[in-house]
Amino acid sequence: MAGGRRPERCCVTLLEQIEDPRELKRLTETELLQLADEVRAFLVSSVSQTGGHFGANLGVVELTLALHRVFDSPRDKIIWDVGHQSYVHKVLTGRRQRFSTLRQFKGLSGFPKRSESPHDAFGAGHASTSISAALGMAVARDLAHADYHVIAVIGDGALTGGMAMEALNHAGHLGTDLLVVLNDNEMSISPNVGALAKYLTRLRTDPAYSRAKAEMERALRKLPAIGERLAKTLEKVKDSMRNLVVPGQWFEAFGFKYLGPVDGHDLPGLLRVLQDAKRLRGPVLVHLVTKKGKGYPSAEDAPDKFHAWPSGGGGQAPSYASVFADTLIQLAEQDDRVVAVTPAMIQGSGLGKFQHRFPDRLFDVGIAEQHAATFCAGLAAVGMRPVLAIYSTFLQRAYDQVIHDICIQNLPVLLAVDRAGLVGADGETHQGAFDIAFLRTVPNMTVMMPKDENEFRHMLYTGLQLDGPAAVRYPRADGWGVPLDPEFQPLPVGRAELLQEGEDIALVALGPMVQVACTAAQRLAREAGVRATVVNLRFVKPIDRTLLVQLARRMPVLTLEEASLAGGMGAAVLEVLSDAQVSTRVQRLGLPDRFIEHGSREQLLNELGLTADAVVAAALRVLRQPGSGSRVGV
Repeated sequence: MAGGRRPERCCVTLLEQIEDPRELKRLTETELLQLADEVRAFLVSSVSQTGGHFGANLGVVELTLALHRVFDSPRDKIIWDVGHQSYVHKVLTGRRQRFSTLRQFKGLSGFPKRSESPHDAFGAGHASTSISAALGMAVARDLAHADYHVIAVIGDGALTGGMAMEALNHAGHLGTDLLVVLNDNEMSISPNVGALAKYLTRLRTDPAYSRAKAEMERALRKLPAIGERLAKTLEKVKDSMRNLVVPGQWFEAFGFKYLGPVDGHDLPGLLRVLQDAKRLRGPVLVHLVTKKGKGYPSAEDAPDKFHAWPSGGGGQAPSYASVFADTLIQLAEQDDRVVAVTPAMIQGSGLGKFQHRFPDRLFDVGIAEQHAATFCAGLAAVGMRPVLAIYSTFLQRAYDQVIHDICIQNLPVLLAVDRAGLVGADGETHQGAFDIAFLRTVPNMTVMMPKDENEFRHMLYTGLQLDGPAAVRYPRADGWGVPLDPEFQPLPVGRAELLQEGEDIALVALGPMVQVACTAAQRLAREAGVRATVVNLRFVKPIDRTLLVQLARRMPVLTLEEASLAGGMGAAVLEVLSDAQVSTRVQRLGLPDRFIEHGSREQLLNELGLTADAVVAAALRVLRQPGSGSRVGV
């Protein structure tokens, strides 16, 4: 076989022959272009079935092919920021045949995952991490006197994050060999905001460089005898010429050699620029301009809607995100001080309607959660009532600001903590497991969670009436379809709601688990003659100490929460009973001390024992085995 090429089987596509990225090096450029088309077709077919991040991956097909053609993964380290755009990378690194399991229970992760493949050099699900991680790997390489390349791929949205700026600054200071590929597709989940976004727009749209280069080449080629040679020489000095006509000095001020802007869908051109970047020493940034959703017209025209392909349809009841948006509009109509703040998640948090109604009272700060929290503190310090709409896992990034800038100063900032609890297909990086544990320990903070969408409206209203910080956590789920009260009612802060009285066992539940507790109580009565008390705790902080102590003195307690058992609501109940020196049997149900993988919410709840069946079984164990469960107090 000439050139070591394998004979092609009849009717077998190029993509079906790629099981290892090293096989790309044997393809011609024409075959690579054909492979790009096949990868796009595969993504459209596969992701439309499994759900997942769609537009970003269509936009990086050529980039991923070029990276794996020029570099040698896994020896060379390719780090994908966020990981939304890593599907093509997964397809090319031996996981194509498992792609039907993408984001499915026990299947492929929707993000890079070190335990899944040696080609996934670094796991990610949040933005702005890649340059920091890549720089760490580059320094480790240098200390070990090793010889491999480290490449960070970061989007224009993720580049707005403060962590990315910190990493650029440190990389420029260290001066070690590092390649940063800026995938500039002009669009994250929400439109990018800020001075950096405007700067990148100028870079990608300024025609001066291309026009000047073309005119100079034409002029040189007209010179007799030496024109052709001078035109070729021009290629060698193009970087110097670029700096004269394109404002690329911002990146170079950080100590990076800047190459670009480059057409991210010109595969031959990409191969050449990456080969050039590979030969350069020190920090290098290649700026690519790509089209999100490339090759799929609907996704190209509406990149925000096709950021992710949904994995299932909605229910009959409104989603919590929709109720949040409608409620916030109503609250803002009643109070001019109410403003909304979001870290690049207008659509994800359901704030599109609020933006349309109050364009001057919505602030998208970009992927900058730390800034978002302190920005809200500043608004509150001079009389406004800011509502920070933020996912539970993204709030983790702003923990210091919540403590230092909001809670120490006791400022009235309302945290609307979306995606609290299990979120399903996005997996470990997005499960909202820890917000109760890290918020309830902070002085001045009020933490609450509603049992349904009607109570959710009243909680948002209540939070905005407080003179200090508060957090309302709510799930990524549809509501229960309950009627919505036309008028807001303040809830008694720190008071639980007694839904059903019994004398055998107390089921103390929070959020969506309240409905599970009610169902379990009905079954316990019907199937075992057990009369259960059902408590909608509502407030984790301040917690209803009086009711909990009264119940625990009369009966065992079983707590239910969709949050980490370590430091969660059940742990707070144990603390209350210990402080009151009440001795009773306590069983806690919640999220165990491990990271929860991806899967549908129903599958995960079933596996983790957070269903009515599991509650019934746990309650009967507590009642039939007096020695089981936790013992607290004297």
